[in-house]
Amino acid sequence: MLCWGYWSFGFPGSDTTLQAVIPEPQTTEFVHERSVKEVACGKHHSVFLLEDGEVYTCGVNTKGQLGHEREGGKPEQIDALADQHIVHVACGESHNVALSDQGQLFSWGAGSDGQLGLTTTEDAVTIPRLIKKLNQETILQVSCGNWHCLALAADGQFFAWGQNNHGQLGLGKEFPSQDTPQRVKSLDGVPLSQVAAGGTHSFALSLSGAVFGWGKNTSGQLGLSDEKDRDSPCHVKLLRTQKVVYISCGNDHTAVLTKSGGVFTFGAGSCGQLGHDSLNNEVNPRRVLELMGSEVSQIACGRQHTLAFVPSSGMMYAFGCGTKGQLGTGGICSLKCPSPVKGHWAAYDEQISGRTDACPYYIVKHIFSGGDQSFVICSEKENSLPADDFRTINHSDHTCLINDNTIDMWRQKLSERNNSNSVNSEVAQILSSPACWNGSFLEKNRELVKIYD
Repeated sequence: MLCWGYWSFGFPGSDTTLQAVIPEPQTTEFVHERSVKEVACGKHHSVFLLEDGEVYTCGVNTKGQLGHEREGGKPEQIDALADQHIVHVACGESHNVALSDQGQLFSWGAGSDGQLGLTTTEDAVTIPRLIKKLNQETILQVSCGNWHCLALAADGQFFAWGQNNHGQLGLGKEFPSQDTPQRVKSLDGVPLSQVAAGGTHSFALSLSGAVFGWGKNTSGQLGLSDEKDRDSPCHVKLLRTQKVVYISCGNDHTAVLTKSGGVFTFGAGSCGQLGHDSLNNEVNPRRVLELMGSEVSQIACGRQHTLAFVPSSGMMYAFGCGTKGQLGTGGICSLKCPSPVKGHWAAYDEQISGRTDACPYYIVKHIFSGGDQSFVICSEKENSLPADDFRTINHSDHTCLINDNTIDMWRQKLSERNNSNSVNSEVAQILSSPACWNGSFLEKNRELVKIYD
């Protein structure tokens, strides 16, 4: 794992307590011989999810956001989650949510805006707690804004909670902040493939590629051709022909990735985070021309910067705010156009086989960004896998579809379990979901299109 940017307590894995700016990628290994699966960043803390489901945190701990009592630059395990196999983590400014392999959510950290979903507005929750309101749901995805959260359930239900000052929960007019998960009813029946939260804005992406945005829009970060906030999901019509497959949100800007590897950005541009060789805001989705001609497979937005990875060349690009080293270019200045991140990168082993130069090459697995930090998880050269491609839909974390695979899975579960009540409940939940049925017919239509193409 390599990282760069601003560290409130020094470089991750070191015992130093000095503030540090790391302007180019550096290797960190805080857990030897174990693989990091995911990284999530808050304003001044980081969360590391290991492949074995353990969770480690480091950084500032003023709101209990580390989930343990040991503040500092050295990542420490959250013992309270040791009995759970965590499969995904997300960070807000000073709070966190962890998703278990059983589809349950645990939250901890700052809670004064209800962002923990625990029916409480405690200022600080220092130990992860189960979000009981969602106990009857199998959660597939969760995303955190600064002070709000979004979650997608297997049956297609979509939930939001936390601060709602700008309508970022999508619940409609006159809804105050919510301390428990609330269903976003306006998206009922829409089969979703992704949910993504920005600082105070939110997005949902449907299986058919339709993009919906809501919340704060003072910089045009919703891509709706104006700067008016929205309190309910609105279709971003200017993206409907682009085949959007992935969305990443910064504090006040948004980046989307298309099936063909194109990148569109919109919203705040004051630091160059849109990559348009300009410091202007953009109220409409605009293609990053500097990346045209290259197929981008991964994007990641930090607070005011953006990363993009091009697998064919092994090039990683960064643009936006760089005053804290978060671009990884070796300098501490902001950049308005995509610029190469320092280092020698590759998307798979064959790209570097036969090279005679002495430079160390890193095989990229996955890029992450948040706050003023950036991370790259790399594969071991001996057992390397190709870099992740965000354009590939992961069927295990979007709205369930009713097809042969689903039926086979239910049949398998019934044969393995003595008590079939939980399976029966899951079957009933999915069969009664309009989103699941709509998604299933959409999948059939796609198969027909492929045949006739």
